[in-house]
Amino acid sequence: MKAKLNSFIGSFLCIIFLSGCTAVTTIDEYRPTNESIRLDKTEKVVILGRRDAGHYETDSEFIDCVSKKINTANVRVVAEQTFIDSIYPWFEPRTAPKGLPRLKRLMQEKVVRERVTQQNIRYLVWLDGSTETMGQGGSISCAVGPAGGGCFGFAQWDKISTYDATVWDLVELTEKGRLRVDSEGTSYLIGAVAPIPLLTPVKSDACGSLGNQLKKFFTVD
Repeated sequence: MKAKLNSFIGSFLCIIFLSGCTAVTTIDEYRPTNESIRLDKTEKVVILGRRDAGHYETDSEFIDCVSKKINTANVRVVAEQTFIDSIYPWFEPRTAPKGLPRLKRLMQEKVVRERVTQQNIRYLVWLDGSTETMGQGGSISCAVGPAGGGCFGFAQWDKISTYDATVWDLVELTEKGRLRVDSEGTSYLIGAVAPIPLLTPVKSDACGSLGNQLKKFFTVD
């Protein structure tokens, strides 16, 4: 009986794994022209996440992930916190630009312009978005008794990652392009004596897709 139960659980997990634990990811791209964004060998890129004081913050781990995807021998990326600290307080949540008009006014500040120039930062990528959990269903119950215990049941939930990236030229003060990535999938938690999680990597897929596509935006002279 136990062997049949184990066989059933194994088959069930296999079906769930093959059918469910993948993310569906789409990317929308807009650029004014088909030309690549040109960097010379001294110029750098910085990726900043949107933060509104007190109630909203783009995931810093996601920003770091995208930065690592873009940062190569050719395209050099300045770490987000390094940049924010160097130019304090102009990119703190209450003062950071959320649109091109505000960025233009900010770059008129002599100290801001000088610090950006000192670090050879040519392009700023403004990243905005989040990963949300929704559509939860099922239940798991766990118990411990004299004869042992375990967890039984089945739960699932949907996750969706949605992020927008805008590329600004800090010299020409123009928008060079936009990207939007949507990644969604269903994760499972199966109670088969011990809880078995089968997690869909929506955030990881969103990071990889967005980072790889952003990297293609740039050409180094």
